[in-house]
Amino acid sequence: MKLEAPRREVEIVQDQNGLDLMLGELEKNTETLAIDTERASGFRYSQRAYLIQVGLADAGIFLIDPIALNEVEPDWNSRVAAELNSKPWLLHAATQDMPCLQELGFQSTQIIDTELASRLAGFQRVGLGAMVEELLSLELAKEHSAADWSLRPFGSEMLTYAALDVDVLHDLWASISQSLIEQGKMEWAQQEFAALQNFQPKPTPEEPWRNLPGLSRVKDIAKLKAAAALWLVRDEIARTTDIAPGRLIPDRSIMAAIDKVPRSKHELAQNKAFQGRASRSKLDTWWQAIADSSGLEIAESAPNTGAIPHHKNWERRFPEAHLRLKFTREPLVAHAEELALPVENLLTPDFLRRVCFEPAGDVRSQLAELGARPWQLDQVVPLIEAGLALAGPEIEKLP
Repeated sequence: MKLEAPRREVEIVQDQNGLDLMLGELEKNTETLAIDTERASGFRYSQRAYLIQVGLADAGIFLIDPIALNEVEPDWNSRVAAELNSKPWLLHAATQDMPCLQELGFQSTQIIDTELASRLAGFQRVGLGAMVEELLSLELAKEHSAADWSLRPFGSEMLTYAALDVDVLHDLWASISQSLIEQGKMEWAQQEFAALQNFQPKPTPEEPWRNLPGLSRVKDIAKLKAAAALWLVRDEIARTTDIAPGRLIPDRSIMAAIDKVPRSKHELAQNKAFQGRASRSKLDTWWQAIADSSGLEIAESAPNTGAIPHHKNWERRFPEAHLRLKFTREPLVAHAEELALPVENLLTPDFLRRVCFEPAGDVRSQLAELGARPWQLDQVVPLIEAGLALAGPEIEKLP
């Protein structure tokens, strides 16, 4: 059955009356809050929340418009945080929403993530729509999942879409939690939820332009400098205008421009692969960045960030680590299948690779220091230790 409208009353919080009404309901509420956010990824540079949905288990749904409230009461988020942060939250794919919520001062001390719980429970399709359809026999409209939520006013269909995402979360969690209990995995889920309290977004790399697709294969220093210059000026324009960088010129246009570094603005303009909304309107800017790029000081290779070498190169360059990984990963994959969960949830792949590349002797201690949960240690340490033991004789045969 397609869910056409929320099953509870919806209140738009965009003025003082709406704010006071919501705060009054939150003060009375003692249950877990269903939380979701809408951003404008792909349209805006910032990852701020342009709408925040709050669903009360025993009351209605509140749709908070941060942009409107900023005009009404600049300190509105402090008042809301006093109520939100003291209650448990229920989210789907929590780590996608947490950064923009934390930006506003919103941080619960207890988080339940229904997407993470779905993975642990062994479901194959863990998107919100798929889970709601499988467990609740309801179909959610997803027409506005990629909408530009920074635009005002909101359409009624957009608000309905936003409200539905939190309208179903309490029922969904009730069903998933029953599955976790039946499988004896609820304690695992609780440990995973507790670990979310320490979640922090990945820090921006020292040289983020090096993440351009295909740039790792470029060795010519002039091309690297041109790529860096274009990326940096694009990022500056995007940041100051709050436009997603890819809406100015996409990454592929930067790579097309440096494939054969142009010697003039005319040559750049003639490059048909150099495309994008601003590829011609800001042609002078792009050309000036390339022209000045020779003065950039960059290293020929990426700075050492503490990351281990990519495991695809281990067989040739680090055969001992390759053998350790081969003999430890195979039993983990088999055990994950037995437990009906993805192997990456059984153990973060990077943790296993670090144990194999830089073994520290005590596998349990090394994994715990990396951040593995107690339930994961109980499941994987015996398998990894056995795999390392099997790898030993093969390593001794290496030339």
